[in-house]
Amino acid sequence: MDWKFLQGLLSGVNKYSTAFGRIWLSVVFVFRVLVFVVAAERVWSDDQGHFDCNTRQPGCTNICYDYFFPISHIRLWALQLIFVTCPSLMVVLHVAYREERERKYRAKHGEDTRLYDNPGQKHGGLWWTYLSSLFIKTTFEITFLYLLHYIYDSFKLPRKVQCDVKPCPNLVDCYISRPTEKTVFTYFMVGASVLCVVLNICEIFYLIAFRVVTLKHRGSVQTPSRRVHPNLHCKSSLAS
Repeated sequence: MDWKFLQGLLSGVNKYSTAFGRIWLSVVFVFRVLVFVVAAERVWSDDQGHFDCNTRQPGCTNICYDYFFPISHIRLWALQLIFVTCPSLMVVLHVAYREERERKYRAKHGEDTRLYDNPGQKHGGLWWTYLSSLFIKTTFEITFLYLLHYIYDSFKLPRKVQCDVKPCPNLVDCYISRPTEKTVFTYFMVGASVLCVVLNICEIFYLIAFRVVTLKHRGSVQTPSRRVHPNLHCKSSLAS
């Protein structure tokens, strides 16, 4: 699988991210994408070929493998990486929409006029788009973690599984290739995913807190100016 498009997407959204967002991008690219491409794919490359069962019954080994591994870890992680990074495209597209509006506005009203102070600044609709992308990414992360645990009943891969699914003649023992190495990679990928969830939650709280503080600051600046006029009105009425 070619991950160059994902690298380009992450590099593009990095310009509009907060400090938490940049850390999240680093974790995704270094600890998930690179580990996935360089090591994890090779560990699971011989998964089905080295899944051995102590029976010669035709079709039994394939049926047992499909029963215990309905979807490979590596393919589930590939889907997870795609789903958790695509919401960042919402921010890039929103900024591109703003830049296009800015270009048309300048073409109509002159190069000295500006519609946005900074098209990439997170205020107005872009703030909501950025916050929504964080909620969507967090939801996808938690959903895939739940699916991984639900499908395999644990994050630890057993050395031996027992299968009695037809056409197996009886209860047969099947052995997974390199279970310890796969368990280590599974825990590593799960830990990286949990770290990304924590970073997303921290960024959500940061954005909301920063927004509340900004609104309170604007309110405190506007409130004194509103209180001056009644006092002046009273003084003028007393003077008259």
